[in-house]
Amino acid sequence: MPVTGPLNHVDISVGYPERSIPFYAALLEALGYRRWQIDSPEWSGPNPRRATWSVRCSKTYSFAIEVRPAREDSRDRRYDRYEPGPHHLAFNADSPETVDRVHAAMLAAGAEVLDPPEDYSDHPAYTKGYYAAFYADPDGVKLEVVHIPPTNQ
Repeated sequence: MPVTGPLNHVDISVGYPERSIPFYAALLEALGYRRWQIDSPEWSGPNPRRATWSVRCSKTYSFAIEVRPAREDSRDRRYDRYEPGPHHLAFNADSPETVDRVHAAMLAAGAEVLDPPEDYSDHPAYTKGYYAAFYADPDGVKLEVVHIPPTNQ
């Protein structure tokens, strides 16, 4: 059955693929994404300039993330989430343990931790059991890994 509504993929422009590809590999692979093997010089070899990962969400739907190089004249500009554009990206985790596993992978990768795993149940605007951690990618893009327990709504 065709799917309408959820995102299909997100492409993220990065200043330096050689630092961002390992970062996103640690994050996404800890979440269960699989890296695509593409027989093209941009995606393969010892110094790829692009990388793509995807995760199957259902029998008919998957979601992909691609990392690609930014224009050279802007590659050193740090991302500002308070300018027009996305503020941050949030990835679902199936359990608090997955949030913790991702956090361990991010620490091992030397990621910038904005907020370590925490239960936000007592914070305004969060639901009971909201358990999340926040990171900045090498260019400053804010990323969240979150487990929200299912509700009976």
